Amino acid sequence: MGILLLSLGGLGWLICWIIVLIKMFKTEKPLLGIIGIFCGIWAYIWGWMNSGKHGLQKIMLIWTGCIILYIIGAIMSGNFSASAHIGTSP
Repeated sequence: MGILLLSLGGLGWLICWIIVLIKMFKTEKPLLGIIGIFCGIWAYIWGWMNSGKHGLQKIMLIWTGCIILYIIGAIMSGNFSASAHIGTSP
């Protein structure tokens, strides 16, 4: 179940990121779109800041939901607990 949530959240996250990037390139300077490619958090923040102006409310709500699904899936599948075992003996 955790892997399913992780996968669905990650796929939705990727699709929403691409949609916001396309909107960035169409409405802003190309440099902002390029920054959004290399720094996904910038695209996320830009999307929320401009959601009313560019009609991105639904996409940003879906993107936020996908992030939450991804985090829940990672916790359920144990991917967050792996970093706690660094430096310990098996």
